[in-house]
Amino acid sequence: MTISYKWLSEYLPVSIEPEPLSQVLTSIGLEVESMNKYESVRGGLKGLIIGEVVLCEKHPYADKLMLTRVDIGEEEPLQIVCGAPNVALGQKVVVAPVGTTIYPANGQEITMKLAKIRNVDSYGMICAEDELGIGEDHAGIIILPSNCTAGEPAATFFQPYEDIIFEIGLTPNRMDAMSHLGVARDVCAYLTHHYQMEATALSPFGPMVYTEDMGLPVIVSVENLQACQRYSGLFINGITIGSSPLWLQHKLKAIGLRPINNIVDITNYVLHETGQPLHAFEADAVKGDMIIVKNLKEGTRFKTLDEKERTLSSDDLMICNAEEPMCFGGVFGGFESGVKNSTTRIFLESAWFNPADIRKTSLRHNLRTDAATRFEKGVDISNTVNVLKRAALMIRDITGGEIASGIVDIFPAAKVKTEVALSYHYLKKISGKFYHPDVIRKILEALSFEVIWETADEIRVRVPYHKPDISLPADIVEEILRIDGYDNIMIPSVITITPALENKTKANYKEKVAGYLTGAGFNEIMTNSITNSDFFPPEVLTTTVRMLNSLSAELNIMRPSMLETGLQAMAYNLNRRNDDLQFFEFGKTYAKEENKYKEQDHLCLYTTGKSSEDSWRSKGLKADFYYLKGLTGKLIQLLGVSVSNWTFADHPNIDNGLQAFLNGKPVLLLGAVSAKVLQRFDIKQPVFFVDLYWDPLMDAATKRSIQYEELPRQLPVQRDLAIIVPDTLLYGDIERTVNSVKLEKLQGMHLFDIFESEKLGSGKKSMAVSFTFLDKEKTLNDKEIDGMMNKIMASFENELQVEIRR
Repeated sequence: MTISYKWLSEYLPVSIEPEPLSQVLTSIGLEVESMNKYESVRGGLKGLIIGEVVLCEKHPYADKLMLTRVDIGEEEPLQIVCGAPNVALGQKVVVAPVGTTIYPANGQEITMKLAKIRNVDSYGMICAEDELGIGEDHAGIIILPSNCTAGEPAATFFQPYEDIIFEIGLTPNRMDAMSHLGVARDVCAYLTHHYQMEATALSPFGPMVYTEDMGLPVIVSVENLQACQRYSGLFINGITIGSSPLWLQHKLKAIGLRPINNIVDITNYVLHETGQPLHAFEADAVKGDMIIVKNLKEGTRFKTLDEKERTLSSDDLMICNAEEPMCFGGVFGGFESGVKNSTTRIFLESAWFNPADIRKTSLRHNLRTDAATRFEKGVDISNTVNVLKRAALMIRDITGGEIASGIVDIFPAAKVKTEVALSYHYLKKISGKFYHPDVIRKILEALSFEVIWETADEIRVRVPYHKPDISLPADIVEEILRIDGYDNIMIPSVITITPALENKTKANYKEKVAGYLTGAGFNEIMTNSITNSDFFPPEVLTTTVRMLNSLSAELNIMRPSMLETGLQAMAYNLNRRNDDLQFFEFGKTYAKEENKYKEQDHLCLYTTGKSSEDSWRSKGLKADFYYLKGLTGKLIQLLGVSVSNWTFADHPNIDNGLQAFLNGKPVLLLGAVSAKVLQRFDIKQPVFFVDLYWDPLMDAATKRSIQYEELPRQLPVQRDLAIIVPDTLLYGDIERTVNSVKLEKLQGMHLFDIFESEKLGSGKKSMAVSFTFLDKEKTLNDKEIDGMMNKIMASFENELQVEIRR
């Protein structure tokens, strides 16, 4: 939420400087995430001076340059060399003396220095529009009116607008603070409580003079009273469409809105002032002199303001004339009924639409407008007429129009205010602080709550219409804590807790694994479980879980795989020159099978670049397939789980993929991310990925029993064996062959060398394997070791048809 300091200050009864005001806002739950200076002209024209050209003659050494002297109110005029074709004697101009910084419309800022131009000293610049950033014109210098005074700051003539802009991290429930007036209400409640003053937000609403018997030249009918519980409107004639006054444009630009024309700008202004959306219809588009709020039949075609033709749902609430739809109620206008440059009469609408209906229509047609955002959270149903009058007066004063009708206000069933009772004991229990009943009442009354009754134990209040999210005692506690200030919550000096002892939980293993990975140089990431369907092929999307109320077109499904969201994080870092990355993430994937939903836990590792840094002893090693496989093996060992049957995995997104099994089911996928996937994320270096299926690993890890035994007194014995094998043979085949011999005294084996040479023969390679033997009861002798090695060699020759290098 973007809030203008100057704009907000118009509704505060006292003046507060930006920094203290920022602290107040954060204290009351409207956290100020940033506070930035806004300038309609960069630099605010500081240092620029109005000057008068008192001498203008040709440059002695250049035909296209002029040598001028400019009076800027000092003892001696400045000598300035100027190349503008329109410079002349007697003109009032804008001068940037030496030392002044200017901010061109296109390009970097420039600080004026003493310059020598064709052997003549120049002590500044006479400026054009684009050189100051106030326009795009570079045809010549700016010529000011003759009544300007030389020596005055240029800012006194141009009056650039400056402001402080607060970016507020607004929680989704705080519809009441989605406007400048709403924020002002909260600030005034804070002032009332903390400074013992009766602070009330200054109201922008004033009386509007019109005759009730003027009537309305149309018939207004609301057919769907559940979706539109209040509808107000009036006619304004004689308007002239044009640009808004500068003060209005400045306010809109400061909060990031682009001025369009005076009618649109006024409705946008009032929206951000009060939180109530408005809509202006071209009066001539109200065919049949009827406005009907209703639902149309499924499949009706409707052209919107963005010139797109949309197909309506029977659930979409439409504002119609006697013949056709004119507008998505509360969401987006129609092309035919929109205000045009030739418009002279409008019908101005101010209504309350059901939040659920608005949200569904907005998401169904992907129309995420400012109006829909506010309606779907719930606007103040009691304020539609006040806001209507406010906007009508502004339109009258700015466009020269006149209010041409009475106000229609269809409000058949007045909305009953929510009542909530708050127990003082409950307040103390939740807040941890004792509040005197008088303090509670004053805070709530300052927030516009209406006190119904009080007892010694509780208070009952009616909730104001502008706080639609409040319905529970806990909500009232939050309001009291906000205004009192979260910083004032009392923290006890002693907290008594009963520690719980949990063994073998998933959380224990997650902490253990996370500790190991961070020690290995990995960083944990947490990516969004909601992702973009464009990342996945059609065959995957058939089983994905789609969002019914997606936040945007780019976030519309629950992720079926964690690879893509992890690559987004990697791409973000790689684009910022972080080339050596090691990430891990615990997360979930989602799928739908036969109308049943599946949720699976995963641990994923992502690595690219170097796995270790360069040092004085050695160069850093690049992360590769083998590095990640070794790390994965360590993780499996850390969990106390034994996997088997490492085999190749055919996966569309992974090259040279491997998978391993546990109890006959795959528990991991490992490999290099394919080039086509990396290209989709604009990643230009190899990325290696492992996906550990966390649920089956946890089932095995939590069921295993830990056994302890005394360390063996005997020493292990090692023997090495070199074998010549086909270059297609895998080390995994060697491991399986050795394991099939079932030697109890074989403690371990590992590959320590691979040698390839033409001397070995075509298509051959040599593999050297080390075997470790141990008898826990006695020392092994050579005969026993030779016997075991002979069995191993025999199995190699018989099963793998390899040659033993003797």
